[in-house]
Amino acid sequence: MRGYRSIRLGKDKISLLLDTNSLMKLMILVFLTLAIFIISAGLGDFQVHPFTVVSLLFGGGTELEQLVVYQFRLPRIIASMVVGMGLAVAGGILQGMLRNDLAAPDTIGVTAGAGMAVVAFLWLFSDENYSLIVSIKWLPVAAFVGASLVAAAVYFLSWKDGVTPVRLILIGIGISALMQAGTTMFMVLGPIYMASQANIWITGSVNSITWEDVNILVPVTLVLLVLAFLSSRIVNVQSLGEEVATGVGSSVQRQHFVLLMISTGLVGTAVAFAGGIGFVGLMAPHMARKLVGSSFGVLLPVSAFLGAILVMLADLVGRTLFLPSVVPAGVFTAALGAPYFIYLLMRAKNK
Repeated sequence: MRGYRSIRLGKDKISLLLDTNSLMKLMILVFLTLAIFIISAGLGDFQVHPFTVVSLLFGGGTELEQLVVYQFRLPRIIASMVVGMGLAVAGGILQGMLRNDLAAPDTIGVTAGAGMAVVAFLWLFSDENYSLIVSIKWLPVAAFVGASLVAAAVYFLSWKDGVTPVRLILIGIGISALMQAGTTMFMVLGPIYMASQANIWITGSVNSITWEDVNILVPVTLVLLVLAFLSSRIVNVQSLGEEVATGVGSSVQRQHFVLLMISTGLVGTAVAFAGGIGFVGLMAPHMARKLVGSSFGVLLPVSAFLGAILVMLADLVGRTLFLPSVVPAGVFTAALGAPYFIYLLMRAKNK
């Protein structure tokens, strides 16, 4: 086949069929992500030339440049990149598993569930001095539990001789509204400072990311991303429908559970550190599908880099365009994603 290259490893025990055209597009996205990473690290109140940023990454530059880039900018840029990847891949898995173009962590309430769990965690484990009585490292666990419970509830309530797109979206919207009400309740019950911080966090922001957060966020997300990429063949089979998946010998329910845990883990980790940055999981897989088609072996990696680019650009615009104010990244992803979601709804209705 033209445009494809076969690779066999381990005495032909492992075989791969690479689409060279899609691989080239993926390489372009990797280069674009690195370019945005470097440019973003140099922009702000204190300008740093891109060549100087590269020098700083290898130990060069002045002490002031090192302070600004390393301590103030790199943590939030790295977090933006990793969070965007996690949300995009989670959205791609959900769309393939549920065979629904409208499925995404936001539209089925998973993001809202993780958000409520985080706010409840902060309320439950704060003492009278408003200090956490447990380690902050348990925060991703709380977000993961919240996201998992909501995903399971939505899928269970949507099931009636199968899952239809309309039922899934309607129940997801209802569950999301319930989770948002619970989030508001915990904010009211908690101290005033938590309510003000939670409002910014719920919108979706990486303003307060530190290196300590990055040290937890990056390894957890990378492990889940590797598991997601290794599961791409499973997603391909699941996207063909349950009857076909069963016919080729797949354990549908067990694979649904595994894929659901991977996607909710990615969402929960992202929400725990960056809040509810919306619509990335909806837009990035659709953009990737336009670029490389519907094969999840390449669609998931392309979605990951598109998600990274979306969140990095949203954070860059939010912290540079409106100086001295800083606008949360979630404002810009929602501004792009909400009209796109309406467009998808209208297209589904016409079909």
